[in-house]
Amino acid sequence: MSETTDKPKDFIRQMIAEDVAAGKHGGRVHTRFPPEPNGYLQIGHAKAVCLNFGIAEEFGGKCNLRFDDTNPEKESQEFVNAIKTDIRWLGFEWDQECYASDYFEQLYTWACDLISKGLAYVDEQSPDDIRKNRGSLTEPGVDSPYRDRPAEESLDKFARMRAGEFEDGAMVLRAKIDMGAPNMNLRDPVMYRIKRMHHHRTGDKWCIYPSYDFTHGQSDSLEGITHSLCSLEFEDHRPLYDWFIEKLEIFPSKQTEFARLNLNYTVVSKRKLRTLVEEGFVSGWDDPRMPTLSGMRRRGIPPQAVRTFIDRVGLTKFNSTSDIALLEYAARDELNRSAERRMAVLDPIEVVITNWPEGQVVEVDAVNNPEDEAAGTRKVPFTGRLLIERDDFREEANRKYFRLKLGGEVRLRYGYIIKAESVEKDAEGNITRVLCTADLETLHSNPEDRKVKGVIHWVSAEHAVKTEVRLFDRLFSVEKPEADKDRPFTDFVNPDSLQTVTAYVEPALATAEADQHFQFERIGYFTPDSKDHVPGSKPIFNRTVTLRDSWAKKEG
Repeated sequence: MSETTDKPKDFIRQMIAEDVAAGKHGGRVHTRFPPEPNGYLQIGHAKAVCLNFGIAEEFGGKCNLRFDDTNPEKESQEFVNAIKTDIRWLGFEWDQECYASDYFEQLYTWACDLISKGLAYVDEQSPDDIRKNRGSLTEPGVDSPYRDRPAEESLDKFARMRAGEFEDGAMVLRAKIDMGAPNMNLRDPVMYRIKRMHHHRTGDKWCIYPSYDFTHGQSDSLEGITHSLCSLEFEDHRPLYDWFIEKLEIFPSKQTEFARLNLNYTVVSKRKLRTLVEEGFVSGWDDPRMPTLSGMRRRGIPPQAVRTFIDRVGLTKFNSTSDIALLEYAARDELNRSAERRMAVLDPIEVVITNWPEGQVVEVDAVNNPEDEAAGTRKVPFTGRLLIERDDFREEANRKYFRLKLGGEVRLRYGYIIKAESVEKDAEGNITRVLCTADLETLHSNPEDRKVKGVIHWVSAEHAVKTEVRLFDRLFSVEKPEADKDRPFTDFVNPDSLQTVTAYVEPALATAEADQHFQFERIGYFTPDSKDHVPGSKPIFNRTVTLRDSWAKKEG
């Protein structure tokens, strides 16, 4: 950090600033982001991404991307690729791309070293017996009958485990620490298990796989990581992290914990997100209702909005739940500055201007973004047959209703002042058409002799493009879907989290590309669906967020 930089804004940056000032590790700062490739990154991971990569940038250091691929059961290259895409989408690039599986040979050698030092042993108890003999928070564990077997015997067994001589689960390698330790992570933790599973990188080379606890600290050490930043649930694992590094006498990386990011109206547990995917509550990991980064990207939330949200949430040592409204606010704020405006009608009713010259088309100038003068203007066709929102017309209304009503006037956005004269209805009494007259002298002027307060949007019925619009809302209908321990969290999936409507949009939207963002005037922010939208032939738009926080209004 430069001399002019303000005081670090959180306890981790303060710690690192002090380490740099003291010349620790030669003033070097090297972090890492270590995801397990068994799912897609979610908003909680974004906090860790922004922290690790952000600190490396701020202190002129480096950040590695390391995949913790020690459990091949649910890991795949698909998840590796998705994670890399998400990190780059957030705006970060890693120094080295590393894999825990790159270190399998070294980890095996270190395990043998610990056995030789009398600090690890092969245990042939059943998994149930190991679990039972581990004790509880109030009772110490019971030593394994194999705990004091000779090192040579454990080395032989361990080599034969690697060679594939034993069945899965027949035995494990455990660290020899303290079965009476108050911290249960120190009660002779398992270092290796026999597991015959195909690994997405090493294939069938290994049939034993190291535990996370035996892999994490040593991987940090091998990469020269100076500051190993973990979420708070790993705090009780830190003594074990330090124990392995101390006993192996290797580079002493330092683990520091911070509170993970929890969000209301959603779940961030990877296991529960997998349930939503596998049980069909959503269409996939990138469903726009999911809190995954790929889902948010498909929904149209800008990466800068995610980074702003993470920054506002801040960094603490205390677990808490953040309000999803803060993320939505960050998205609105970013999109208000960057998204171009367009007109779209989601629930149309026809307006016929009875005094409009037959066949005439006038191209009116529409502002692309009032927040950005450089965005310029576009031409929008105006004709005598228009579509407006059904909610923008009433036959009868009080004086506080400033939209179109019988006998009343309204300004059409970028267009003329019109007056509703009469309506046409179908056999059931539903209004099918509103007949209006236009003041044809008001395209670029507002007469002083009358006040017209209302302005509504519209599209030309003859030029409008028919499109599918997906209205996404919060995935859960309750603030804490995991709070009721007697019901599965899936019971609280919001049945209205996705509604699909047929809308009519102005011609400029027909050729929109998948990475563009728009404000549909007076409706919300939308983006073309990155999977299903086909420019020019099959336009499909996703609602990113409404113009205002509709949930706050409901709850109020």
